[in-house]
Amino acid sequence: MTSALTWFKSSYSGNDDADCVEVAISPARTTVHVRDSKDRNGARLAFTGGAWTEFLGFAARR
Repeated sequence: MTSALTWFKSSYSGNDDADCVEVAISPARTTVHVRDSKDRNGARLAFTGGAWTEFLGFAARR
């Protein structure tokens, strides 16, 4: 259920919400959810913790 999620932006994001994503961790800490900060009611992605960790590692190497 995504309605109970607490969304946050990266500390690297500016205050104008341009080109930002927001992330929320499920209360059970089993999934990480991602959405576009400009379209908060739009599409959302959900990743398992392992998939999110792998993505972060990949992004850090780029």
